Amino acid sequence: MTPPQDPFYIVKEEIQDSIDKLRATFHQWEQTPLDTGEHVHLTKDVLASCESIEWQVDEMDKAIAVAARDPAWYGLDELELERRRKWTSTAHNQVATVRRAVEAGKGKSSSINGMHQELMRLPSDHASQAGRSNHFIADNDDFISSESDRQLLLIKQQDEELDELSDSIQRIGGVGLTIHEELVGQERILDELSMEMETTSNRLDFVQKKVAMVMKKAGAKGQLMMIAFLIVLFIILFVLVFFT
Repeated sequence: MTPPQDPFYIVKEEIQDSIDKLRATFHQWEQTPLDTGEHVHLTKDVLASCESIEWQVDEMDKAIAVAARDPAWYGLDELELERRRKWTSTAHNQVATVRRAVEAGKGKSSSINGMHQELMRLPSDHASQAGRSNHFIADNDDFISSESDRQLLLIKQQDEELDELSDSIQRIGGVGLTIHEELVGQERILDELSMEMETTSNRLDFVQKKVAMVMKKAGAKGQLMMIAFLIVLFIILFVLVFFT
């Protein structure tokens, strides 16, 4: 956030403009004769302006209270917070003075002069505007420095996070290459197994064909003799395995 975009100073300028208009309206109010329609109308305008300004200053007080919980996060210090509280307090007092003078109807009394002195605490002429601008520039120099340090810290943190992310990507890439090599090896083994199964299947088909040809040539009698021979062979093997 650049200094001219500081919400406090933006709102402060708007409130200052409202106070300047309030002062002009009040000056017109005090010059207007009593018991006239214009005087009643100006009275309503002054009181409405006071109420609006008081509400805006109250909101600024709330914002200052929030910033006071963690000044470093907002790039502020105690001196700046105290300066802002003092400004809002002065604004409250000025608006309250105008409200009291109007409500009391003392348009030509000494309280008006006191009110003028109170309003002058927030200058509105060109020279004071320049002084206030210089004050803002001085305050915002600190803000710029603090914001620059914060930006550098954020950039440093982002660089560290990018380095960690790069290391993680490299590790993931290594794992991916290992998995790829393992899959290639498994595929090679499957291919070899498939070739062996195909060779075995061909041999088994060949043997089955030979057996079928032998059985066909031997006829029924030969098949019975072969079955009997196999049964005897099975019995002999069974005896040798379980009784010896």
